[in-house]
Amino acid sequence: MSAKDMYRRSSANGRAFFHFMFKAKYCHNIFDDEQVKNRCEKIFREVSEKYDFEIAELGFDRNHVHSLIEIGVYSRPQIAKFLKGTSAKKLLHEFPYLKQKYFWGSGMWNPSYWGDAVGEDEQRVTPYIRNQGKPKPKIPTNTLQKKMSDFISS
Repeated sequence: MSAKDMYRRSSANGRAFFHFMFKAKYCHNIFDDEQVKNRCEKIFREVSEKYDFEIAELGFDRNHVHSLIEIGVYSRPQIAKFLKGTSAKKLLHEFPYLKQKYFWGSGMWNPSYWGDAVGEDEQRVTPYIRNQGKPKPKIPTNTLQKKMSDFISS
């Protein structure tokens, strides 16, 4: 489903696509471990199936995850709670080294999150999410600022 399609439920019609970002607590690079990253993705998809909302895109970087979600009849805080709560519980149980090495008895996710309605920006947001964790293109050195005089016009 794209953000252009309408979502139909017994109690509501419409669409509510949101771009979410959840960051690991203390910015630990837990998603460098492919097994942790793959399991987290699987958990997110299981949660979306259980609660009947759609994850249209999911992209991981070293210490955070971006997603494009059609939230259906849920609020942003509910979606964050479903995804962060379930994934933290399962990942910390299945990968005990995460808790021992990084989280010392605390939660896995930063308590805050970022979430914003996508609206008509789906075409811009989707590639951004897809490219998480991929190398960024190099900027040619001749286009970089070299000295203060570059700011001063003649």
